[in-house]
Amino acid sequence: MAARLKEKYLKEIKPALQKELGIENTMAVPRLEKIVLNMGLGEATQNVKIMDPLVSDLAQIAGQKPVTTKSKKSIAAFKLRAGMPIGAMVTLRGDKMYEFLDRLISTALPRVRDFRGVSLKSFDGRGNYTLGMRDQLIFPEIDYARVEKLKGMNVTIVTTAKDDNHARALLRHFGMPFRQTA
Repeated sequence: MAARLKEKYLKEIKPALQKELGIENTMAVPRLEKIVLNMGLGEATQNVKIMDPLVSDLAQIAGQKPVTTKSKKSIAAFKLRAGMPIGAMVTLRGDKMYEFLDRLISTALPRVRDFRGVSLKSFDGRGNYTLGMRDQLIFPEIDYARVEKLKGMNVTIVTTAKDDNHARALLRHFGMPFRQTA
């Protein structure tokens, strides 16, 4: 069974975007390419064991095994040597990507305390959107009792849009709750 948001994109969003943006070629309509979840952990330089629960949390959130990121250079001021594990990341594509976006928009973001919408300023100029989260507890997959350390993460949504306006329109059609500007 295909992801719910993928079917919605093909049946509703793609034709609506094509009409709204005035694009003649259906292949030129912006679409999601991938979603990258990144969790950096600077404290892992002192204690490598701190990585294990956070890697398992990221695996539960994403639904696939994360890759441990290692430092490229040695930096004496941070007590960091080249090759030390300092974070974890996951790249989601296809159905898993649509499933994650669905969970992010419908369940995780509404659970954020004092949530007024996500920023409109987090686009990079090339049609990609990055969202920072303060803790992993907003995802229902994470068991609150098991978490000993709160850790934030970055969620980057990579689209095929040529500019920010097209990407903003795409994400708005998906239901991304953007902040209302006063």
